[in-house]
Amino acid sequence: MPEQLLFTRILNGEFAGPMTALLRALHMEPQFPAAPITNAVAMEFLVFGFMVMAFILVRSRLSVENPGALQHVFEGANSFIENQSLDMIGPHSERFTPFLVTLGLFILLSNLLGLVPGLESPTAYPVVTLGCAVCTFLYYQANGFATGGIGYLKHFLGPIWWLTPLMLPLEIISHMARVLSLTIRLYANMFAGDMVTLAFFSLIPIGVPVIFLGLHLGVAFLQAYIFILLTTVYLAGAVATEH
Repeated sequence: MPEQLLFTRILNGEFAGPMTALLRALHMEPQFPAAPITNAVAMEFLVFGFMVMAFILVRSRLSVENPGALQHVFEGANSFIENQSLDMIGPHSERFTPFLVTLGLFILLSNLLGLVPGLESPTAYPVVTLGCAVCTFLYYQANGFATGGIGYLKHFLGPIWWLTPLMLPLEIISHMARVLSLTIRLYANMFAGDMVTLAFFSLIPIGVPVIFLGLHLGVAFLQAYIFILLTTVYLAGAVATEH
């Protein structure tokens, strides 16, 4: 049985049976039927629940004349990503803002969760960062086809027809490498941050770890920004009118 965080134990205590039954119905045998919910999944649920509550709270208190502090935070994040998308993608980029903001907030909150005692950053697990990378890959590819139709495939064929046999496999590998790059970059940085913070808390529990908590905080924001920046770059390339 793997080591479980308190929140993970609570979820497994309440939902282990239904979750195991669901996985078996999908022909997926859990490694630990008594604890099918892993720490990574539990932390994702925690982030998801927090985001839903925050969105509901902001929506219920929306005000033009007297916006609250939380509304200012969300409006600032939305404006920042929308302006960045406009600069990089061009007109009509606002349709990508909801996805980019939601993904960015999910990654940022997941990164910051490791600062809370008794919790872990779900982005310190490769399966979570892979999920974010795959969502990004599918999203920008879908928008590429939605914008350019079947002509989007020209992006993979190169500028000259006789280069197609060379360019096609290179482009496919390049796009697959984007998924790998997004996955490893986020996972490696957050995993290292969690391990360094934990190590110094174990060795020197007073004073010095505060410095590393500050570094972890900076890395959390930086990695969330880089992930969204690269997603915007990939979207810009996919929906460009000329390839």
